Amino acid sequence: MMNKLLLKTLPLSNVNAALLLLRVGVSLMMLTHGYPKLMRFFADEPISFTSILGLSAAVSLALAVFAEFVCSLFIILGVGTRLASIPLIVTMAVAAFHVHADDPFSRKEKALLFLLIYLVLLFTGGGKYSVDHLWSRKRIKRRR
Repeated sequence: MMNKLLLKTLPLSNVNAALLLLRVGVSLMMLTHGYPKLMRFFADEPISFTSILGLSAAVSLALAVFAEFVCSLFIILGVGTRLASIPLIVTMAVAAFHVHADDPFSRKEKALLFLLIYLVLLFTGGGKYSVDHLWSRKRIKRRR
């Protein structure tokens, strides 16, 4: 058991399982931020949200909902994982460096952690246990 923990390389199955856990775990957590924002569109109150980069509050909120809710669902399923991570990377960068620019690090930390995880998913993709992987296998079979 100890030898397995000290291995310098991991079996690919472990990496794919870890990517599945990372994808699903981080995206479920992000949904807890995106869903309440989505519900703001259906509330009777006027939309109040931080206006980002000269965009209206409604457009800024719509972009945040797209990233935090829609893209999170895509990442959970592993559908277009790399592409779906890009809006989340942008949203978390805006949250950390624009919205919380003057706040202490402890306030930026959550956005930076999400940013780091979504950067990892941009580089790795969804792994073997994703719809992306199934689609790529079908494309390879069609070429033969």
